[in-house]
Amino acid sequence: MLYPFFMMKKTFLLTTLFFLEITIAFPIENHLAGARALGLSNAFVSFTDTWSTFHNQAGIVGLSTFTAGVFYESQFQIKELSLAAGSIIIPAGAGNFGISFSQFGKGTFKENKFGLAFAKQLGDKFSAGIQLDYLAQTFPENERSKGFATFEGGIIYEPVENLFLGGHVFNPILGGIDSPAGKFTMPAVFRLGGHYRFDKSVLLTMEAEKDTENPFILKTGIEYLPVENLALRVGVSGKPVRFTAGMGYRTGKLSADFGFSYHGNLGVTPSVSVQFRL
Repeated sequence: MLYPFFMMKKTFLLTTLFFLEITIAFPIENHLAGARALGLSNAFVSFTDTWSTFHNQAGIVGLSTFTAGVFYESQFQIKELSLAAGSIIIPAGAGNFGISFSQFGKGTFKENKFGLAFAKQLGDKFSAGIQLDYLAQTFPENERSKGFATFEGGIIYEPVENLFLGGHVFNPILGGIDSPAGKFTMPAVFRLGGHYRFDKSVLLTMEAEKDTENPFILKTGIEYLPVENLALRVGVSGKPVRFTAGMGYRTGKLSADFGFSYHGNLGVTPSVSVQFRL
């Protein structure tokens, strides 16, 4: 009898604390997507992947065929804090185009992001990409959503075989939302990292992230393939310290990934993504 009441109370407290935190810090967040990335603590700035539209647009260059993916995450297993996203990569003669969308929240509170990316190979070692973004937020007291436009972009460099280095910046123009209380400026976010594949079965990734409001965060992850097409992942990042884990399986043109992160005070965040390539 007391268990449902306890869970309702926990959900209410966590949701209230979360909304209070984002209201004090900044009223909208740049959410990342992809369960493979989550399993590697989002140390993903140097990867070529369907979800590079959310991590580093230069990474979509390595996809030679039409690719699409869908993603769902439930922060701390609370439906009001869920994130749904989609990503589409379209190869073209001049380069690759990417289209992405995400929605965080439920009901009368939502945060939406729309992105249109273009990336191109620059010589044998470099790729670069840029993305135009529109971020919007809807609150119960607003008659309509408020939003702003910004951009992000990055590069990926392969100095030697199997070693990839990536750099990315989001919102360097410090765009933000105008409100009756004034303009809320969204921080710029800088990410720098790399990954190395020791052989066909082991990959190590590391990344440092810094925004204009907070100290830098170090993120690391390991991916291990015990058998063909099956991947196991673990990662850690901080501060605050978060542990992540996940797995993925590929069969033909379809792949699926599952990721989990653990926060010592708030609990587990599960996620899943499915990708398809022509």
